[in-house]
Amino acid sequence: MLNFKKIFSWGAPSGRASYAGNFRQQAKFSCLPPQLCFKSAPLVPRGCGLSAATVKPSSRLLTIKMNSIIPHPLTPASKLLYLGVAFLCLVFTACSNKAYLFTSFHEPATDGLRMLYSYDGYKWKDTDTVLLKPEIGNQKVMRDPSMVQGPDGTYHLVWTTSWRGDKGFGYASSKDLVNWSAQKMLPVMQHEPTTVNVWAPELFYDDEGKQFVMIWASCIPGRFERGIEADSNNHRMYVTTTKDFETFTPTQLFLDPGFSVIDAVIVKRAKADYVLVLKDNTRPERNMKVAFSDSPLGPWKNVSGKPFTENFTEGPSVVKPGKEWLIYYDSYDKKIYDAHSTTDFVNFKHITNSVNVPQGHKHGTIVPVTKKQVKNFLKLVKK
Repeated sequence: MLNFKKIFSWGAPSGRASYAGNFRQQAKFSCLPPQLCFKSAPLVPRGCGLSAATVKPSSRLLTIKMNSIIPHPLTPASKLLYLGVAFLCLVFTACSNKAYLFTSFHEPATDGLRMLYSYDGYKWKDTDTVLLKPEIGNQKVMRDPSMVQGPDGTYHLVWTTSWRGDKGFGYASSKDLVNWSAQKMLPVMQHEPTTVNVWAPELFYDDEGKQFVMIWASCIPGRFERGIEADSNNHRMYVTTTKDFETFTPTQLFLDPGFSVIDAVIVKRAKADYVLVLKDNTRPERNMKVAFSDSPLGPWKNVSGKPFTENFTEGPSVVKPGKEWLIYYDSYDKKIYDAHSTTDFVNFKHITNSVNVPQGHKHGTIVPVTKKQVKNFLKLVKK
């Protein structure tokens, strides 16, 4: 990688610049989002020895070439220009460190945890490896795996262990995503004996409260008003918090929007600014909506009346690789993974043709990491 500190040495008081590298070098920097990439080349006048151009719009790469000895003495304008390009390179270098993991499972959910990875948040690859086989719960399955990385670097994982009958969900932790702790059941609905199920637990790290927030959907027959769906399929969202996954706050009702709701995910936009992406599970809806709050624990307001997806959609996962938020979700009737983008969670754009999700992938959580973390993970997987 090109290091501008090694290229330029500014002489005082003459302002002369000398070139300290080879006569021809090239550096590539990830550019996210693509609209931030330079559209034309050269960036600076010919003959000055410095040019910049994108390789391809789709590659999200900024290529900077040092072609010759930098002329000197530099004029004040040239000096500012070179410094400006150096600053841009630092920005793009920072962007290039981003990467993402996407927890996954394949039907019939008996194999266990799988993992996708991406360097841009749009194009995903499957490691094609089972990382953790489910061992707990009535059915011993792993559905809806949700993962978050804590401040100490530990990955925490929760998942659905059975369609019906369990009063909790599974939990395990890992430092490297390959070697996992013993699995244990978190009996979050044990106090409600008529609970039908505990579905799609979702993890969120509250950096302001310095705690982990866990939400999930459960059905307690006769507890809430329902639509045309069966009383045994009338869900609401519940919540508990923990700092260490050993002690937990008492389970509380998290969301009752007046309809059956499942598959909710908390998104932090800024301090005291949160969005909840959720599935309206009533018949005939079964689509995705949003709600808003100034706290990750709610209360949640302004639940959208109009969905932003078609019917028969569920399992949202949200990531922000650039200026736009991307919402991935399972269009289970079409048997594909769909995606929308948004900047405000009010207006949405269908972008499925711009993303690539491996076939067979099912409901998981996207975790922002670094390229180094992904590369280390892939090395361990290949061993």
